[in-house]
Amino acid sequence: MSVSFGYKASSEQFDPADLLSLSLEAVGTGLPTVAISDHFQPWRHDGGHAPAALPWLGALVASSPDVTIGTSVLTPTLRYHPAVIAQAFATLGCLAPGRVFLGVGTGESLNETPVTGAAFPGIKERRMRLAEAIELMRALWTQERVDFEGEWYRTEKATVYDRPEQPVPVYVAASGPLAAKLAGRVGDGFICTSGKAPQLYLDLLAAVAEGAEQAGREVADIEKMIEVKVSYDRDRQAAHDACRPWAALALTGEQKAGIHDPIEMQEAGEAAADRAHTRFIVSDDPEEVVEAIATYVDLGFTRLVFHLPGDDQRRQLRAFTGDVLPRLQERFG
Repeated sequence: MSVSFGYKASSEQFDPADLLSLSLEAVGTGLPTVAISDHFQPWRHDGGHAPAALPWLGALVASSPDVTIGTSVLTPTLRYHPAVIAQAFATLGCLAPGRVFLGVGTGESLNETPVTGAAFPGIKERRMRLAEAIELMRALWTQERVDFEGEWYRTEKATVYDRPEQPVPVYVAASGPLAAKLAGRVGDGFICTSGKAPQLYLDLLAAVAEGAEQAGREVADIEKMIEVKVSYDRDRQAAHDACRPWAALALTGEQKAGIHDPIEMQEAGEAAADRAHTRFIVSDDPEEVVEAIATYVDLGFTRLVFHLPGDDQRRQLRAFTGDVLPRLQERFG
């Protein structure tokens, strides 16, 4: 099994220049894939950031001839029109042929509601919008003069003039079985995040396989990507404390679903700060970290993107790539 490693560029946590510098350091120390989150608003108001992902990806690919770039994840359905995203990622694909992927998801109220001013749709509608958006984007990447009449999106004689020879692969994020089935039906890849109940990953992967079978596809052809949340430090207490900026991850989906104000999200996260570490692999032992990561490889995930939580990101990045990454490379190649 071929396993690749990458770095999660946390746009909620760092300004554009710092995020670019950190990402280039990650690439230079053995993490050749960089996946950026796409937020209009961050998880916390005080000290939070939200650089625009699209121009930032252009800056990254212009700064490194080898980096593979993508989103984890972007929502091409509400504050963005899918045709705009199709054009943007076609341009990125021309600038970095074969080194771009588009990770998409159904979205969060925090990012969409403040821009659209509309009520945040229910999950079924968001999932159907996403399926339609993927269909339209692929049409724009492969056809000329696209007349599209969907339930939510419409184009008339639309052409994306600059397109890579091969369409950009679309990875579909899922935290539940129905979205995972969608990934199996239409995705070039599937994305999820670590740190949840082990049974969930078995259920999600089974749903991906079911969706692929329904569409007459080979599930083995679908890339399985996971954001592995890991806080490694040579000081275990420092590794534990570094998780606190990401306390909102300890909230349930239901607790976060209706929040579209970063101040309110920050308050909710602060109430869960003592549980922030529960979503992360927290350790000062490199072998312990490798064994924890190996559980995801054993499940079949082949693209691992590491999300390091600390505000002192260089400290964590250098410790991780110095102590843990060589062991992962030796074990998984």
